[in-house]
Amino acid sequence: MALFAAVPLCLGQASPSKPAKSAANDAAVIDSEKAVWEAYKSKQADAFKKYLAKDYCSAYAEGSNRIKTVATEVADMAKTDLRDYSFADTKVTHPSADVAVITYKVTTQATSEGKDISGTYNSASVWVKHSGKWLTVFHTEAKAQ
Repeated sequence: MALFAAVPLCLGQASPSKPAKSAANDAAVIDSEKAVWEAYKSKQADAFKKYLAKDYCSAYAEGSNRIKTVATEVADMAKTDLRDYSFADTKVTHPSADVAVITYKVTTQATSEGKDISGTYNSASVWVKHSGKWLTVFHTEAKAQ
């Protein structure tokens, strides 16, 4: 009988609230992600770095330097010629009010150290809001098969 008495208590508990999500936050994250790509394309290191958290890191499926920091991303920018890119299937989710995960496919026309790296990549970034500003703490991409 004690088991049945506990069931209403468990079922009656409030479910966890859904993470905060707003169209404004989604737009800010998408715009910031695109700004990072545009700064990289234009080889504007200072503009690029202003969107990256100090403890930023990234992981890539290809290349000799697969795990990167802010410094290695900037160093690789000098060796890369990103001529064009476009986003598709962009989606933003919010595990909490100050965290956003953006996923998308990016199609690029690019070379790195003279090697053609053009193609479509599955990409994702994690953004965290610090003092009202979105900064990326993690990015990854893998070439679509």
